[in-house]
Amino acid sequence: MTASESAQALAFVLLVIFLGYILLILTPFLRRKKEAEGDPSGFSWHVLVPCRDEEAVIGATIDRLRRDFPEAHLWIIDDDSDDGTAGIVEDRMSRDPLVHLVSRRRPDARTGKGAALNAAYRALSAWMPADADRSSVVVLVVDADGRLAQNALRQAAGEAAFGNPLTGAAQAAVWMSNRDDRAPVLGHGGRLNQWWGRYLVRMQDIEFRTTIAAMQSLRKHTVSVGLGGNGQFTRLSVLDEISATAGEPWHGSLLEDYELGIHVMLAGYRTVYMHDTYVEQEALPGARRLLTQRTRWCQGGMQCTRYLRSIFESRYISNAGALEATYFLMMPFIQLLGVVLWPTVFIVMIAQGAINSGSLGLWLAESWWLLPLIVITGILPFWIWAPIYRSVAEPRHSLLTAALWGIGYWLYMYQTYVCVLRAFFRIVIGRDGWAKTRRNSEKNDIALVAKES
Repeated sequence: MTASESAQALAFVLLVIFLGYILLILTPFLRRKKEAEGDPSGFSWHVLVPCRDEEAVIGATIDRLRRDFPEAHLWIIDDDSDDGTAGIVEDRMSRDPLVHLVSRRRPDARTGKGAALNAAYRALSAWMPADADRSSVVVLVVDADGRLAQNALRQAAGEAAFGNPLTGAAQAAVWMSNRDDRAPVLGHGGRLNQWWGRYLVRMQDIEFRTTIAAMQSLRKHTVSVGLGGNGQFTRLSVLDEISATAGEPWHGSLLEDYELGIHVMLAGYRTVYMHDTYVEQEALPGARRLLTQRTRWCQGGMQCTRYLRSIFESRYISNAGALEATYFLMMPFIQLLGVVLWPTVFIVMIAQGAINSGSLGLWLAESWWLLPLIVITGILPFWIWAPIYRSVAEPRHSLLTAALWGIGYWLYMYQTYVCVLRAFFRIVIGRDGWAKTRRNSEKNDIALVAKES
């Protein structure tokens, strides 16, 4: 077999795997059933909110969480903020005994979200009475801009989640809070900028409420649900077990949320997905911040491949779960291969076709069937999520709008190739610093963007 034939064969295998995966995640997502709610009063709820320069949003977030979940303690982690974050939290603490401040200072501070959460875990453990039933204590992580659905604790208390003693962690669905914002780009009044911002925001909402939700729906069946950094629930006793065996609950990966989920499964507990509740967060209306965020996620996924051996050797993780986790963790490397493979196969196919047919024009005339094949295998698997999104989330919009969203979503997904290249480059040069994604409402854009870079 020649090199070109080997490349084409590999491309075919990868395409079949990709299309098969789309079908695997699509089926349980479309056939899912609503989960029953439980009684939150049987548990103690503690919300961890990591903060670094969050004065623009933290006050409203505290007030909203205390209003919607009056039984929950809030642990606000000030990661040595340079703004007025700590002062806002201290003001709330003076009036509410269920609000707690965890202060961190450099050089220990600003070393990543996982380190901040570990500090809150230690503070909570020290505060907790010695005779407390830690298996009935649930720790919830919410971003500083997070908006948790009012039924979140009822869903988490249900038999499908922490009502089952084997459940160690759960993840809520994620929605974009600014999906209908007509002017998502603050400080930039140009019509083109606003259109571009609305496009990026809508694509992120489609991504989380369909593609990622479908991946999580499959993981419910393979028992390998991945945890996210927002809307993440974990049983305190499970965090204790992980801490006892691995030193601390959260570790150094840039994808510390998914990494925690791996440790939960390796400890012998289930991770579950709660589609019938959600947490809202801001979508990013700018390409630069979006690429920074997704590069961090991609690099974190690459770092988590070090757990693959432990996943396959674990007696607690099913074969299906191990295969699903392997595909997810290897996806960035497959995309890296695709950056080279797909253009190479395409160029070789055209060159060989032109030579064998006598001319490029004649080959193109004879190969008309390639166009529908490309549409079916290269565009449709991405386009299809937009009509599904309209059906399950945004029925007020027209079918034509959904069709246009589908084209936009297909193009949007090419950002993953940019991110995987950036992530791989960062690994090669040894850069693994954690870059905070600035909020849409923050000012001084130039300074903040420079700080992210």
